[in-house]
Amino acid sequence: MAVHPEPVIYDLFVIGGGVNGAGIARDATGRGLSVLLCEKDDLAQGTSSRSGKLVHGGLRYLEYYEFRLVREALIEREVLLQSAPHIIWPMRFVLPHNPQDRPAWLVRLGLFLYDHLGGRKRLPGTRVLNLAQAPEGAALKPEYRTAFEYSDCWVDDARLVLLNVLDAHQRGATIMTRTACSSIHRTGDLWTIEMTDTLTGAKSEATARGVVNTAGPWVNDIIGRVAGLNSSRSVRLVKGSHIIVPKFWEGRQAYLVQNPDRRVIFINPYQNDLALIGTTDIPYEGRPEDAAADGNEIAYLITSVNRYFKQQLTQADIVHSFSGVRPLYDDNAANPSAVTRDYIFEIDEDDGRTPLLSVFGGKITTFRKLSEHALERLSPFFPKMRAAWTGSAPLPGGDMLDADFDKFLSDIKVRYAWLPTDLAKHYARLYGTRLHALIGKAGGVEDLGLAFTPLFREREAQFLMQTEWARSADDILERRTKHGLQMTPSQRLAFLAWFNDYSEKA
Repeated sequence: MAVHPEPVIYDLFVIGGGVNGAGIARDATGRGLSVLLCEKDDLAQGTSSRSGKLVHGGLRYLEYYEFRLVREALIEREVLLQSAPHIIWPMRFVLPHNPQDRPAWLVRLGLFLYDHLGGRKRLPGTRVLNLAQAPEGAALKPEYRTAFEYSDCWVDDARLVLLNVLDAHQRGATIMTRTACSSIHRTGDLWTIEMTDTLTGAKSEATARGVVNTAGPWVNDIIGRVAGLNSSRSVRLVKGSHIIVPKFWEGRQAYLVQNPDRRVIFINPYQNDLALIGTTDIPYEGRPEDAAADGNEIAYLITSVNRYFKQQLTQADIVHSFSGVRPLYDDNAANPSAVTRDYIFEIDEDDGRTPLLSVFGGKITTFRKLSEHALERLSPFFPKMRAAWTGSAPLPGGDMLDADFDKFLSDIKVRYAWLPTDLAKHYARLYGTRLHALIGKAGGVEDLGLAFTPLFREREAQFLMQTEWARSADDILERRTKHGLQMTPSQRLAFLAWFNDYSEKA
């Protein structure tokens, strides 16, 4: 889906296709602004696909008195759950109590605030578990006798980004992936923008009335190198690494364990038969694109799990690891874990004519509210811009009756009785109501084309290339789906051969 911008004047030029850029592009387009978004790599290729994959209030942020941020995130948790029930769903977290770490009264207080700060409506509240009797305790060492269980939500982070961009595109936004912004400069009352296709080297230009810099770890690079301006603010790069191992407990619950250094580690069910474990928080000074989980981080995560669980993990259990660099607003905190997850805006407005709004910090859970606040800051420059609207609007595929995914899946199994149950659930989870467009006129599994794996067929890959800007095999296997985690080396090679052949013919 290569796109070249039309020779028009855009209202907003958005730099960066992560969750904040995607959210702002969607919100702005729905308010009547014309938008051009460019991303130097694939959508969500950076931090926004390398998160812990949670929509959550941030229980541990209460210790740093981030009450406003936690309240906003808890409110957003239910807004997002309503808007995209196919890629966001409730999850229960079991927090074994260890008196060597935080006292029980402090945990109870934190969970009481967590249950009540955000006006919780759809999610069940906290309960206390006797681990000797509760099934959730079966996998834990016997010295852990009590646990607290609370609610948060899971999210497919890369697809959350994609759906925001897709909604923006369906409302009229122009989307350019694999396109780096090489220069922006003011020309009268407009920004002149120069871009470079990172695959072909082709140059293109555009003009816009305003620019939004959501480049994440590269936000200061855009201000300095690309725009030739200065900023008094900066981001602090903190690396968070995760490991993926075979799931080693029964049940759908996740676990949250404490460490002697007061860090907490999430251990979440992942892709049916796997577990996602993370994250670390360490300062990072290298190139964001080079970040990878190092040996010390992996050992730290394994030690954290083995402290609590009967089954002892080793490095041989690791199926995959990944690392993301979080561009946190630098508030001069000494401890990386204490650096605020809140967000800050900076506007260079050149006497009120041509705004450049740069976003510092933020987290996935609050991206929609961040987008609203960003457009509020830009509203003086666009007096005809319409009101906020995303709080009650479903994301593409999320328009299910009462946001009831289970009922939707049941209806899909009836309508497409020929679809294997696991394939029906896969399509429903990733695409929601858009699965009708994916399936099209197919009347049997054979109509979905060549099977790369039991859950991955040719038609899905074609759909992603035709409608979701997938331009490489990794775009499909790692971000738009997680099929790559379940494929053997020979299956990956077979898919790559098919992909290259199909791309040449397309």
